[in-house]
Amino acid sequence: MASSTTAFGSGVSTTALGLSSLKRSPTVGVATIIFPKPRRSSAMVVRAEGQTINPEIRKTEEKVVDSVVVTELSKPLTAYCRCWRSGTFPLCDGGHVKHNKATGDNVGPLLLKKQ
Repeated sequence: MASSTTAFGSGVSTTALGLSSLKRSPTVGVATIIFPKPRRSSAMVVRAEGQTINPEIRKTEEKVVDSVVVTELSKPLTAYCRCWRSGTFPLCDGGHVKHNKATGDNVGPLLLKKQ
């Protein structure tokens, strides 16, 4: 159990400050604070399983893909995901193909093309 020492003679308990791992160094008045390792935050995954992503836009087309020409791009072509199924989101990895077969949807990527 951590001792309740005061921080630098201030009268404030180190345990009250959440500094239970405060270690005194040999030099008077100097302390080393060891913070606990930060907890890993879990990534939030957003999925709309079993539902179509595109309920009404251009449903007569086999796959809806839009292209935008941009002058300042580092790559000649970049595909961005619009189905939320990509393992490399926000970039497209073709995950829409499986989704489209399973749901009958026709969603496809947004293509940015260098001019």
